[in-house]
Amino acid sequence: MTILPDDRRMNDFWVFGYGSLMWRPGFAHVETTRARLYGYRRSLCIYSHVHRGTPDHPGLVLGLDAGGSCLGIAFRVPGDMTGEVMTYLREREMSNQVYHEKHLRLRLADGRDVDAVTYVADRRHLQYAGSLKAEEAAAIVGSARGDSGTNVDYVANTLQHLRNMRVRDHWLEHVNDLIHQNSQRQFDGSGG
Repeated sequence: MTILPDDRRMNDFWVFGYGSLMWRPGFAHVETTRARLYGYRRSLCIYSHVHRGTPDHPGLVLGLDAGGSCLGIAFRVPGDMTGEVMTYLREREMSNQVYHEKHLRLRLADGRDVDAVTYVADRRHLQYAGSLKAEEAAAIVGSARGDSGTNVDYVANTLQHLRNMRVRDHWLEHVNDLIHQNSQRQFDGSGG
């Protein structure tokens, strides 16, 4: 079920970013803060057929998958921007229906609990990759490219933003390390 913030009162609302929304939100907001979502974890669990891969050579993008918790960015959006921002988010996040739009409770850095518009992986969707091993994810990411660039850049940008927030995502860091090890092995084996 799709949930739209109550725009009749024109109250501000929150949006949770855990992947590319952190570094490229693309919508008007008046506040950003670190936030933790409980019950879901950041995961390279969505096959990308457009932005970071193709149908013949899919990449992987992040989704929120069940279990654990996820530290990301909460964006407070002015209530009078509800229609515009929700239209933008739905065009960006819901174009292939691989995510469910949910209103979930976040804990902000200052201790407040707020509800936020959040996009969670649809485990029944054909592009849901499931829980991949780091080695499997690294092999896919290391060679995929789509309309928005390389899959390697997507992972690197996410990690850089997490580092800027002083957040560690050990699994994603391990995937990134494996990508670079695989790339180095290919380079060393190429005779160049």
